[in-house]
Amino acid sequence: MKTTNIHLHPGQVNLAQLRRIYQAPIELSFEPQVLEKMNTSQAIVQGIVDQDTVVYGINTGFGKLASTQIPHDRLAELQRNLVISHSVGTGTPIEANTVRLILAMKAVSLARGHSGVRPELANALLALANANITPIIPSKGSVGASGDLAPLAHLACVLIGEGLAKTSDGSLVSGKQAMALIGLEPFVLQPKEGLALLNGTQVSTGLALSGLFGAENVFAAALVAGALTLEAIHGSIKPYDARIHEARGQAGQIAVAKAVRELLDGSEIIPSHANCGRVQDPYSIRCVPQVMGACLDNLAHAAKILQIEANAASDNPLVFENGDVISGGNFHAEPVAFAADIIALAVSEVGAISERRTALLLDTGLSGLPPFLVKDSGVNSGFMIAQVTSAALASENKSLAHPASVDSLPTSANQEDHVSMATFGARRLGDMVNNTAVVVGIEAMSAAQGIDLKRELKSSDLVEAQFDAIRSKVAFLESDRFMADDIEAMRLWAHQDTWPDVLLNILPSHSSSL
Repeated sequence: MKTTNIHLHPGQVNLAQLRRIYQAPIELSFEPQVLEKMNTSQAIVQGIVDQDTVVYGINTGFGKLASTQIPHDRLAELQRNLVISHSVGTGTPIEANTVRLILAMKAVSLARGHSGVRPELANALLALANANITPIIPSKGSVGASGDLAPLAHLACVLIGEGLAKTSDGSLVSGKQAMALIGLEPFVLQPKEGLALLNGTQVSTGLALSGLFGAENVFAAALVAGALTLEAIHGSIKPYDARIHEARGQAGQIAVAKAVRELLDGSEIIPSHANCGRVQDPYSIRCVPQVMGACLDNLAHAAKILQIEANAASDNPLVFENGDVISGGNFHAEPVAFAADIIALAVSEVGAISERRTALLLDTGLSGLPPFLVKDSGVNSGFMIAQVTSAALASENKSLAHPASVDSLPTSANQEDHVSMATFGARRLGDMVNNTAVVVGIEAMSAAQGIDLKRELKSSDLVEAQFDAIRSKVAFLESDRFMADDIEAMRLWAHQDTWPDVLLNILPSHSSSL
């Protein structure tokens, strides 16, 4: 039975829950004891204000202006001005499903009880997510330290009745209207609340999680495509023998080899050519466990980092139960930048090896199939130029995979002299995943064509089910036709998340439970 609500436990939100929030609106809530921690934290901040103690972020300016003390009667103005002045993002708005995830993570971060804000703020963020009302957040303008300032400012604008939001039916409304739709008046921010909303890594993390979930989908699609290709060329299953991979000991490699064996279990095609005399397949077939296993290990590592960050108190300063308020740097998104770069490498490699298998299928000397997978080749070009598209996108991904984390430009008059560039690093994953979805989709439909061209026996039940799903989207290519629609259909096929359990069980966000 599908989960209809999630009780969020700050510090313990898992990847499966994050994926579920990302996929579609779901009712989110906190347990009452969570809000008690926030009340305690907020009371400490209020005590500092009442005692007129000078503490950064509570009654001072920000960044280079941290030494400027702000009088009591201007503290609300300070917080509002902070939000308005930082709303300087540009570019295409972040997609609603990612914004919904950002709302949830920002609420979780505040609910850790280290931010010194009212529980009402965190509850309002959840109310927006529950109503699927998503602030319009421009995708560009953050360097990933001091937090995702500009994008989170656009989110915070809605809470104070400014900016824009998108409703569940796609309509644009003002921030004030968005608040009214969840039954609230715009907030007048209290000391530290504006800063707590703006400081944090939730936008970088949300974009990186979106990239991770997409990477998992195309990873699974690539294993299916690889199995189809192996069957189409009558490749050998021997390199997937468990003993080979256990002798090396790499966890991802072992898991991938097992998943492919289970995908192909029961195939009639594999035993039919056991004595064909073919000694070895090219690396793109033979080394799928080694290459895809390494990709899986990297995705798993990145997933672990992002799950931690999704639960993190990442604003500044942080408030502790004994009354200490300490200024640090948890807003620096370097862990997210590294995680995004690791995902980028994996996504690029998944596409790179898939493109090589497509090229193999089209090469009659290697595959034993008709040139370019079409009858009457010469008159017909078949899949020739589809492979060119695949090569173009695989190559583009190699450029996009350049690490974002190695770059930095100082900001705020050199006060913030080293930044993470995590937001771009995470944002570019969307383009990369989409490119790889096209590459893998082209391989899968090419492999289906290859199987049909010499169809005598059936593959396994799991592979035949995927073959049928492909054929429901893309017909056999009898002669040249307009293929752009076929490629788009296969891109969407590669983006799905409803893969066989033998694949889902090895993916990080599916192997943790709701």
